[in-house]
Amino acid sequence: MANSNSPNGWRRPSMYDVAKVAGVSHMTVSRVLNGHPNIREQTRERVLAAIAETNFTPSSIARALATRRANRIGVIVDSPVQYGPNSTLRALEVAAREVGYAISAYSIAEGDGRQLDAGVVDLLAEGVDGLCVIAPRASSLDLLAGQNVNLPTVVIKSEPHPDIHTVGVDQHEGAMLAVNHLIEIGHRRIIHLAGPQDWYDARVRVRGWRDALTDAALDLSDPFVGDWTSDFGYRFGLAFEPDTATAIFAANDQMALGVIHGLHERGLRVPDDVSVVGFDDLPDARHFLPPLTTVRQDFAALGRLALSSIISAIDGEDNEQREMIAPKLKIRASTAPLRP
Repeated sequence: MANSNSPNGWRRPSMYDVAKVAGVSHMTVSRVLNGHPNIREQTRERVLAAIAETNFTPSSIARALATRRANRIGVIVDSPVQYGPNSTLRALEVAAREVGYAISAYSIAEGDGRQLDAGVVDLLAEGVDGLCVIAPRASSLDLLAGQNVNLPTVVIKSEPHPDIHTVGVDQHEGAMLAVNHLIEIGHRRIIHLAGPQDWYDARVRVRGWRDALTDAALDLSDPFVGDWTSDFGYRFGLAFEPDTATAIFAANDQMALGVIHGLHERGLRVPDDVSVVGFDDLPDARHFLPPLTTVRQDFAALGRLALSSIISAIDGEDNEQREMIAPKLKIRASTAPLRP
């Protein structure tokens, strides 16, 4: 594009040039570049075509100079060794890289609240533009509430927060999908192997299990609270009494794997004697013996949504207070209709 102030008559095309060619506002162009989910596909295609036509390339350096931003988002990750938080962080990093943002992550081990204080201080020292908190446990978010962060902040968790914008996967719907599947194939005695109750996801999955049973007018019992590990599931499977239930809903795939192992050693077959459902859809879940019926969380979509939300907050835009991604049920061979 020509520019009389440039020695060679050319200047780098801007977001405003793209907006003019596409016939949209520059904010719409920004949302497309940042992967915002609430953009019509027709509009997205028109903007992408305009980007190609103008040879527009987002420059993180130029953008940082113009906006006095670092184009860097700070992420505090609680319990990063667990599958959910780890997958969420990796998805967020991929989404950020695609739109020219960098991620500075600070990990917090379970049981050490002092690390959160240090993490906030370190990230603020790096001059991050906003903060994203992957907060699976209630205790970590309680500690964050005592911090004077004074930055645009988004929390990734499954329950709404009264003061902070939250995004997440709808854990309640996921649990309902799992239990309703078992009910639809004839099971009436369905027990739940829950995760630690300091974890938001675990608590919401318990609620979804109970709601599904209540809606079907089935008997309720107390969940068996585990620790997310296959070892716990294995011990549970070894001690399982066949007369107590015909189906088990495990709060994650690792515990489901251990349950199947323990049941096998008891001489109980899955799904002939007991049906088992997990949650997460680990990459290996389809290779369990038998392949595991489970609830899939779309971590890639969660990463894009979280990134779009924090960038919108940095830009000063009003957001919905809570945004959820729908999970999907993956039916495999670990569940079967109840035999008469």
